[in-house]
Formats: sequence, structure tokens, C-alpha cells
Amino acid sequence: MLITIGIIALCVVIVYLVLQYPAFGAGPSKEQRQRLSRSEQYASKRFINAIPTSMKTSTSEKLEMLVALVKGNPQARPDKPIAILQMENVHSAEADSQPKLTWFGHSAAMLQLDGKNLLLDPMFGKAPSPFPFIGSKRFSSRLPFEIEQLPTIDAVIISHDHYDHLDYGSIVKLKDKVERFIVPLGVAQHLIKWGVSPSIIEEHDWWDEFQYEGLRLACTPARHFSGRSLSDRDATLWCSWVIHGEAAKIFFSGDSGYGPHFKQIGEKYGPFDLTLMECGQYDVRWADIHMMPEETVQAHLDVRGEVLIPIHWGAFTLALHSWSDPIERAVKAAKAHSARIATPRIGETVLIHGAAYPSSVWWN
Repeated sequence: MLITIGIIALCVVIVYLVLQYPAFGAGPSKEQRQRLSRSEQYASKRFINAIPTSMKTSTSEKLEMLVALVKGNPQARPDKPIAILQMENVHSAEADSQPKLTWFGHSAAMLQLDGKNLLLDPMFGKAPSPFPFIGSKRFSSRLPFEIEQLPTIDAVIISHDHYDHLDYGSIVKLKDKVERFIVPLGVAQHLIKWGVSPSIIEEHDWWDEFQYEGLRLACTPARHFSGRSLSDRDATLWCSWVIHGEAAKIFFSGDSGYGPHFKQIGEKYGPFDLTLMECGQYDVRWADIHMMPEETVQAHLDVRGEVLIPIHWGAFTLALHSWSDPIERAVKAAKAHSARIATPRIGETVLIHGAAYPSSVWWN
């Protein structure tokens, strides 16, 4: 009897954590699901990809991954914390007429365009996990700035709700600095639970086109999935973004496996002055949802990009490859295709349309 009571109590605690722990976010209500179901990307009570996308692994593949995880990869992390560039006078930074971008590691970046400060997937936590003390720790011992030092953010743009892109702690610290949150369908409920006013959140479906403060934006497809807990798999949409200002046009891939959507985006919205393209946390066993570095370069060419900055690497270990493998393979593939690639350090500001782009091999 005591064992039974103990099991029931444990189940109650687990359910409570799933429902109440803030980092898990909030699932859609019945009414919200009805609204989301009007999307062409919604079927059988969840969002789906435009083409078949498998995330299943065979029993033998699962055993191979288990062995690899137990064995470990001594090169999965840098030997020591990587050096980053500290942003100077970040609090007084203003987005002037010169478009620029600063990469913060993984997929987080600040885009300063047409006098606006835009944050892309601002994951500034120590680990991409609902419990920051668990999970892969950031490669650098600190960020290029303190969140409190950031200037007013005109918009935070989110690609999807995974922990390495939408971080509870970062949003709580940022929310009072942000004028607008621009997110894919369903993600607003997480933000609202975390104290963001619904009045400053706007949700978008694939191929939505709209304007914000003079910028032209489009929510575009990606090939991925979503979810933050055991019960909300694919309850929210994932996407990429087109950001078109007077001074530059940017493509931000979010997370995505390779697919025909890149060429469709290039035909509809290209060419792009700069692409931020996913490159990292890949494996042949989940290649449908994360591109190999060679595919990263091809996707850049598909969208008709001028300069490529590979992202989704340089901050955390979320796969089995060596930590610098993404950028090394991307640079090699870019050279093979005569594609222009930039390799900024974390915290380094890149001038879009500048005379030169960063090209140092800083990871060695």
C-alpha cells in the first residue's frame, strides 16, 4: 500500500511540474487549438512539415547513439572556454544607417537595421534546458554583454520554441526592454505565461507578409519540429524569417533540415545581402531536421544569398560531432562553391555591405 501511495504521489508531482513549472511554457487551450487549426500547416491536432520528415531511429541506431554517448567525444567541447569579444558601450548602442549584425553564439544575434534593434532567438542562458543546472553548458564563461546593458529592443524575433532558441530566463530579463515580440503560431502562450503583455506579441503563419516600423517581414517555412514538455510535441509552429529593410535584406533560417522550401524562399524574396543559416547539431540519423554543413551552403545558394554566416554552433554541444566541425566543413563547402562566407567571433559586429567580412580561423 505504501509503495502504491508513493507511486501515485510521484505521478502527481510530475504532472504538477509539467503543468506549473514556468520554463515548460504553456500549451494552447481548446479555443486556441481551434484557431491554430485554421493554418494549412496544422493537421491531426499538431503542426506538420510541408514534406515527409522522419525523426525516428531504428533500434540499432538507438544502440549506436547510446554507445557513442557513453563513449563521449573528447572534441565535443573546446579544451578551454572560448574567448569572446566584449561589446563596448552596448547600453548606448544605436542602430544607425549602417546595417550591422552581432552574433552571440548558437542562433542568437542582434540585427541593427534601419534604425531598429532586433534580437533573433535570444538564448542567453547557461544551458539549453528547462533546468539550467542540467544540460550542455555554454562554451564561453560569459556573454559579450550583460542583458541589463542592452539598449531598447524594437523587436524580438523567434523561430521556434525549443530551449536553445526560446529561453525562459532570457525572456524574463528582456521583456521590459522589448517593444514587440514576433513569433510563429502558438508561441505567444509561452510568452504570456512568462509575463509578456499579449498586446506586444504578434503570431504569424508561413508565408505571412507584414510590416513593422517600416521593415518588411515574412514568416517563411522551415523543416523542423517543436515542443518544450512531454505533452506539447508540435503544438506550436516553427519557421524561418525574411527581414527586408531599406538598407539590407536578411534571411534567418531558424532550425531546419534541407528541403525545397529554400529555393521557394529564394525565388519569392531573394536575393539576400546576408543569410544566417543553421549549421550545427547535426547527425545522419536526424538529417531531416538539421542540415549537414554542405547543405547549409547549398541552402544559402538556394535562397540567393550574397554572404553566409553559419549559426547554430559555437555555444553548446547538442550532437555527437566535434564542436568546430560545423564551421570547418561549411568553410570548405563554401570555397568549393565559390560562396562568400563570414566567420565572426562571438561578440564581433559585422558591417553589412562592409568593405570586408570577418574571415579568421579563430576556433583553432
